Amino acid sequence: MELRPLGNTGLKVSAVGFGASPLGSHYTPVAEDDAIAAVHEAFRLGINFFDTSPYYGGTVSEKVLGKALKTLQVPRSDFIVATKCGRYVEGFDFSAERVRKSIEESLENLQLDYVDILHCHDIEFWSLDQIVNETIPALLKLKQEGKIRFIGITGLPLNTFTYVLDKVPPGTIHVILSYCHYSINDSTLLDMVPYLKSKGVGVITASPLSMGLFTEQGPPEWHPASPEIKSACKAAVAHCKSKGKKITKLALQYSLANKEISSVLVGMGSVSEVEENVAAFTELESLGMDQETLSEVEAILEPVKNLTWPSGINHK
Repeated sequence: MELRPLGNTGLKVSAVGFGASPLGSHYTPVAEDDAIAAVHEAFRLGINFFDTSPYYGGTVSEKVLGKALKTLQVPRSDFIVATKCGRYVEGFDFSAERVRKSIEESLENLQLDYVDILHCHDIEFWSLDQIVNETIPALLKLKQEGKIRFIGITGLPLNTFTYVLDKVPPGTIHVILSYCHYSINDSTLLDMVPYLKSKGVGVITASPLSMGLFTEQGPPEWHPASPEIKSACKAAVAHCKSKGKKITKLALQYSLANKEISSVLVGMGSVSEVEENVAAFTELESLGMDQETLSEVEAILEPVKNLTWPSGINHK
């Protein structure tokens, strides 16, 4: 598994990152034994970057990930953990007081003394000025205390990143986590990469499958994409299936192929999912992408290319 530098942090994260939301049964039930086995297999196959949040399963994801990492019985420096603050099952709270309480809870759940990255979670749903003036200063204090190493922000609309990054001193924010903006149907994150590099900010992307648009079962009913986008993605899925190809593999490889992106987070809740995702990376490195099928899929998606939806997921 390739390890890629993350901005100016000095961290080297695995190209495939372990998205731990499934460990909290965030979308479908995942048994704890299966979840722990998935984390162990991921680590064995070279994945060193694990991303969670207290929002995923109401802290269950953090607790299960913590247990899995503890039972690896390896040095703490062998793995990199990111969690988040500000978004909880009960709602949003980016106050300095809640952020401090949040990291204490997360460290207890994860059974760790520090996390490598603490992200402000889904900032578009809150006052960006509060994030700048209250949340980030609170995180800087936590960094000084050694409870977190680096500060990140996550969200869907790309302009939320520029708003915050332009208002804080250079070097304050180390990482951004973007989702659904570097997949086959939407590669608008690319336009921002030079700007992010100029700010010294590392880039993590998530949801190469566009929150289920590139799966045979299709997206969940609450998916915010327009009917036009959903229809085009469904056609792309059907085309790949008719050729005996896996669009999930193609979509993941599309995101992994860009080395400007440090890590592509993929939600995993079973050993088989881990093995499938690592195999997609290994195949990409040895054989390259299936350019013929990719071109056909891109032609199907051309009418909706880079069309997005206005904000992230705000469903119960």
